[in-house]
Amino acid sequence: MTVTQQLLTIAVVALGTMLTRFLPFLLFPAGRPTPKYIHYLGTVLPPAVFGLLVIYCLRNVSVLTGSHGLPEGIAIAAVIALHLWKRQMLLSIAGGTVLYMVLVQTVF
Repeated sequence: MTVTQQLLTIAVVALGTMLTRFLPFLLFPAGRPTPKYIHYLGTVLPPAVFGLLVIYCLRNVSVLTGSHGLPEGIAIAAVIALHLWKRQMLLSIAGGTVLYMVLVQTVF
């Protein structure tokens, strides 16, 4: 990349970042009520994203070969148990990830 291309790339990235940061405040100012569809999206998108992440993470797991999906199943059970016990998302995700990595690196 030339220096001009590097500067243009930095400018476009900065502009894109500023646009995504400032646009919600311009579209939904503090004095106006937030539209109902935005509230709806705020309630349905987080569970949908987590569902997509689970599907994405488990897409290549085969129960017919290798470890038969046992590390994944154990880690999922741990995430569910931790979440039901403590109701803290970060703890649940981190605990399941650490358990999965330990299982894959040492047991399976």
